[in-house]
Amino acid sequence: MALVADDETPRTVRVHRDGAVARITLSNPRRKNAIGDAGWTELRDACDWVAHSGVRAVVVTGDGTDFCAGADLSQSGDRHSLANMRIVNEACLALHRLPLPAVARVDGYAVGAGMNLALACDFVVASDRARFSQIFVRRGLSVDFGGSWILPRLVGLHRAKELVMLGDIVPADELATLGVVRDVVAPADLDATVERLVDRLVAGPPLALAQSKRLLHDSYEIGLERALEDEARVQAVNLASEDAVEAGNAFFEKREPRFQGR
Repeated sequence: MALVADDETPRTVRVHRDGAVARITLSNPRRKNAIGDAGWTELRDACDWVAHSGVRAVVVTGDGTDFCAGADLSQSGDRHSLANMRIVNEACLALHRLPLPAVARVDGYAVGAGMNLALACDFVVASDRARFSQIFVRRGLSVDFGGSWILPRLVGLHRAKELVMLGDIVPADELATLGVVRDVVAPADLDATVERLVDRLVAGPPLALAQSKRLLHDSYEIGLERALEDEARVQAVNLASEDAVEAGNAFFEKREPRFQGR
């Protein structure tokens, strides 16, 4: 999949677009794509751009043979640590709030905030040499980038405590058995596997996918009655869309639907 850069200015976080697909690349390969102070703002802005760009899926990946080693602790700015963390949080929220499918393409290390960045995506596709860790405890730190929120939802509270409190390096296939990683493939097959998944997502109905993603994200914060009412409201929107009409026509004409997001 050939992707063309929209901005040639050197950045820690780069955004590329090829038709209906965007790619966010974390680019600091000499430090395993660790993200410095400015990089968190760049990540937030990249997600905001993707959210309003009209693309139908985004791939988040690292430059070279690693995904992301979390925060670059060698960098220290002039801001108070709490102010820095709030900027990190803005990037995390921007990624979680993307109204389109996000796929993490993980090769090599995804540790600390880098692991939680991958888990913030809707799908994680990893190479068989990928390694994950909630490494914070080894650095005398507590979990961040949404790990305290996402991990118990994905693996349960006790498994989340094990991952966070021990900080073990976990291979991709182990996370696959927990349902966190969707596919584990050889490094040579990683791009093709990601592309096949992205092609399926791009072919889907954008409005319905965005609505379903929001419903699922909200489900932990509300009761069944509210969830049912939300489903009813968004389904009414879907039923009034051109995409729903196209899906019906395609069914009766025995062909694949061509969704336009209208």
